[in-house]
Amino acid sequence: MKCIVSTTINGEQRELAIEPFRSLLDVLRNEAELTGSKKGCDVGDCGACTVIMDGKPVNSCLILGVEADGSEITTIEGLAAETAPGAPLHPLQESILQQGGAQCGFCTPGILMAAKALFDETPNPTEEEARFAIAGNLCRCTGYTKIIDAMMTTAAGEAVR
Repeated sequence: MKCIVSTTINGEQRELAIEPFRSLLDVLRNEAELTGSKKGCDVGDCGACTVIMDGKPVNSCLILGVEADGSEITTIEGLAAETAPGAPLHPLQESILQQGGAQCGFCTPGILMAAKALFDETPNPTEEEARFAIAGNLCRCTGYTKIIDAMMTTAAGEAVR
């Protein structure tokens, strides 16, 4: 039996018919057809599926889709939409590209969403705050230095806008 979930995803009101046992990650990828959030571990260890739900970063693999009823969700697809008209990328995305912080790219959507949640609460974070914000996101390629550099570049307002 499917449940109807009414939620706002990337600023768009959506009603989705979903099975009550499906994770929010699977609902976003399959029913909402938003495949930017990645399925890495599916047990909340890697952070690749991070989205912002009601202003907080969450591992979407650990939340049931039915729990999103009435919530506001931002996925990686909604990140660029928040920039100024005509700007193709969010400043965090631009900084990650400039600093070489996206190598294979699998972890990048989750890291960007965790970073975005930090910047929403703390527009000018310290390096320690930036490191803490992405602590739940695993990356096997970058060693994190370039990701942190990108976050600090964004904090300093040096990203191309």
